[in-house]
Amino acid sequence: MTGLTLLKLGGSLITDKDKPFTPRLDKLNALADEIASSWTSDRPLILGHGSGSFGHAAAKRYGTRDGLTPFVPAGRSPLLRSKRGEPEGGAYWKGFAEVWFQASQLNRFVMEALRGAGLPAVALAPVAAVTARDWRVSRWDLTPLRAALDAGLVPVVYGDVIFDEARGGTILSTEDLFAHLARELRPGRILLAGLEAGVWEDFPARTRLVSRISLQSYEAMRAEIGASSSVDVTGGMSAKVGLMFELIREIPRLTARIFSAEEAGNLSRALAGEAVGTELGA
Repeated sequence: MTGLTLLKLGGSLITDKDKPFTPRLDKLNALADEIASSWTSDRPLILGHGSGSFGHAAAKRYGTRDGLTPFVPAGRSPLLRSKRGEPEGGAYWKGFAEVWFQASQLNRFVMEALRGAGLPAVALAPVAAVTARDWRVSRWDLTPLRAALDAGLVPVVYGDVIFDEARGGTILSTEDLFAHLARELRPGRILLAGLEAGVWEDFPARTRLVSRISLQSYEAMRAEIGASSSVDVTGGMSAKVGLMFELIREIPRLTARIFSAEEAGNLSRALAGEAVGTELGA
């Protein structure tokens, strides 16, 4: 889709990731203002956000991303019912519901900030539309999302619990969802805003920031890309960079940018196409 941007606000950016269920409300409001100042209806945008201290804390406790497969006898569906008629893996499904609740709570804070900034945003809960198989999107009816873009709205998705045909349930990160959207909608760029300034050549020392990584240079440096320093059940920096290069290989002219939106104005600059953080491209 011509001119389409996918923008993720990382969970570590919009929540205190070391304090469960703690949003950074001032930061959310500031980020919403920056988006509003850069967005126009003729520059389509899909916004996503991570779960941070909301979804990840509960997900780790219940093992939600792993699914039910390890707890179900071989050859039996994870969705079969016990002899008492109750779903097997009752503790797992209780956790599944708790993770859903926490992710949706954070989404409400995000939507309130966007509304306060005057953005015409609509949340499209992934659990209601997406089906997975082994941690990847297998089906997603994008009709409502496309309609929202056509209407000049900003669709908002987020990391969420998902029913999985092979594992019963799982969690898909915003990057997982963006990967599917990118393959279907062919955006021009993906922006990943977090706390880290970008990809560091010498993580965790953080003295040499890499301004650009090409496909050719990626293979040489991939072993040096560090993982997240906070709890993150969906993967850290290495996983994000690897997924972006999967998409760059598949989608002509796609670029991705990983940058910090902690500093005021950085998000506006990235949306305007300025060189902040680390650019990934062919």
